[in-house]
Amino acid sequence: MPRVCYLRWRAVDHATVGHPRAYLVRVVTRQALNQLRALKARREDYVGAWLPEPIRTAPDVSEDAVLAESVSMAVMLVLETLGPAERAVFVLHDVFGYTHPEIAATIGRSEAAVRQIAHRARRHVHARRRRFEPDSAATREIVQRFLRAAATGEVQALMDLLAPDVVQISDGGGKASAARRPIVGRDEVARFVLGVARTGAAAAPVEHVLCNGMPAARFLADGRLDWLLAFEIHEGRITDLYGLRNPDKLHRADTVRTLDRGGIPPWKP
Repeated sequence: MPRVCYLRWRAVDHATVGHPRAYLVRVVTRQALNQLRALKARREDYVGAWLPEPIRTAPDVSEDAVLAESVSMAVMLVLETLGPAERAVFVLHDVFGYTHPEIAATIGRSEAAVRQIAHRARRHVHARRRRFEPDSAATREIVQRFLRAAATGEVQALMDLLAPDVVQISDGGGKASAARRPIVGRDEVARFVLGVARTGAAAAPVEHVLCNGMPAARFLADGRLDWLLAFEIHEGRITDLYGLRNPDKLHRADTVRTLDRGGIPPWKP
């Protein structure tokens, strides 16, 4: 998609573009809508549970709690349940602060239609997303205790760190070993984690990183990234575990991305 957007920009007469940044936002948004429609059809044949491609975020993303939450795995999964137009409107309005008239011009809808879409999308997202705590020293300490308990087989220590309704989702995409369905509940998740640890995975070299605004651990095998485990934590307990092993989604997980809202809205001088 970036290449297509770049070629569009190269092909246009720049002298006819009054607000270059606004033009580029429009091009990128419409290309993203096309891609979302195409991906929805392909995902029907996906093997096992599906997770969004991980984004290795810079530490300062946690300074903006709303931005950090917007890229969290939980919110990304909720966004996947929205239609393409709903998703575009929600992200542009609630995350980047564009107005309804600006969004209407971007996606080619009326302002009234955009307002309805925004209301529907916001209600849907707020009803389904879980509370979010960005990365901090406290959450990183919980991750360290979790990894230590898993490696040493300390069942009670592990159980104490998990929320009663904790959910573990693994994404291997049919290309790497992973649980095909979400695992729910403290007992079941603890059993799964300890089973993985017994295979020797817990002894693999591990690096603490920030992924999608959340604390995460990178596990290496033969010097390469083998799997990524991201943690969602609330009130001192792990509520969600996201394990990514699909190599197609890990190949860009080593690139640290700095996220921001882009400064002044492009339509404004």
